[in-house]
Amino acid sequence: MSAAELNSMEAASTVDARGSACPGPLLEAKKGIGKVKVGEVLEIYSNDAGTRTDIPAWAKKVGHEYLGVVEADGYDKHFICRKK
Repeated sequence: MSAAELNSMEAASTVDARGSACPGPLLEAKKGIGKVKVGEVLEIYSNDAGTRTDIPAWAKKVGHEYLGVVEADGYDKHFICRKK
């Protein structure tokens, strides 16, 4: 997805893991995905560099769709669509 599409997306829930070091953002994403329904989108805020590889790898491993990342002011916004 393009950055414009991601920025205009309505997430069902947002997890703010800014200030949390690895594996904090990933653990917060795991908790957060359980709060959205199948087909809905979870948005994760993180300023930990490891999240750029951890979140997509985890989503693929457990069967969710990683939609992409958008850079914001000092942090990243990651988007995952719950698939199961």
